[in-house]
Amino acid sequence: MPKTLVTGAAGFIGFHLCQRLLAEGHEVIGLDAITDYYDVSLKRDRIAQLENERFTFVKGRVETRGLLMDLFAQHCFDYAFHLAAQAGVRHSIEQPRDYLESNIAGTFELLEAARAHPPKHMLIASTSSAYGSNTEMPYVETMRTDHQMSFYAATKKATESMAHSYAHLYDLPITMFRFFTVYGPWGRPDMALFKFTKAILQGEAIDVYNRGDMMRDFTYVDDLVEALERLAPLAPQRGAPACAEDSLSPVAPWRVLNIGNGSPVQLTAFIEAIEAATGLTAKQNLLPMQPGDVPATWADTTLLTALAGDAQHTPVTEGVRRFVAWYRAYYAV
Repeated sequence: MPKTLVTGAAGFIGFHLCQRLLAEGHEVIGLDAITDYYDVSLKRDRIAQLENERFTFVKGRVETRGLLMDLFAQHCFDYAFHLAAQAGVRHSIEQPRDYLESNIAGTFELLEAARAHPPKHMLIASTSSAYGSNTEMPYVETMRTDHQMSFYAATKKATESMAHSYAHLYDLPITMFRFFTVYGPWGRPDMALFKFTKAILQGEAIDVYNRGDMMRDFTYVDDLVEALERLAPLAPQRGAPACAEDSLSPVAPWRVLNIGNGSPVQLTAFIEAIEAATGLTAKQNLLPMQPGDVPATWADTTLLTALAGDAQHTPVTEGVRRFVAWYRAYYAV
């Protein structure tokens, strides 16, 4: 029975990953601070869904000095998934210190704990926002990523570099994941799907940035966690690339990996899917691009396929339908 750490266990992706790992027979230690960045009752309800004799919840901040060190010493993890982070591009403009503490200091604490008590594989969340101002599509892991557009993206790119240095110095196998616009049931209230669905069902207008001229590689959460679970035992090895397009470091057991749907969807089509699922027409406030945002994201998934095989790709229409059904049930709409 693998023993696995998931930081950010009460978060959207962390919750779904814990469910998947428990279903696959892992013993899971879930760490989360239950911060008030958004509705804490939603986070608590996620944790309540994870009640299982093989699940242990620990409340705490990843940046707390010694907390992760103690957990690694106590449990001798086989795998460690680091999903805890301060999320949100726009919030990073208003509260950048939150990102410095959670994303950078928190990742440092994780790396120090892993150096002292190495797991078989560490899997750390980054973001597609790391690609920054790149305009060539689709995004390939081997592209240069020097020009991040928000402080959120800058902190996540910094964690990639931090992790690489530890992988090189201490021979720690590490995979960094660049996630692409993850959505689905139990999603975050600050994300577009949640905000749009709530507003449409309440008869309110939605804010549509760049007047709808945006494309995103929307990735259904079940597809993502399936890929993460498959990749856990596939730790990077020095000098053993999986394919010609591998981002494997030449000096460390470290790679960066896109996890996306591999097919971008226009924001207007995404809104149409919500309209179809709710049976209502959206009132739209057409607005200019927000600071720190980018007009398009699109993942090249060649490396993901080479490592984990063909993954499921839930159509946006189906994924949105499932989210709306969950939203109606959860909020009794």
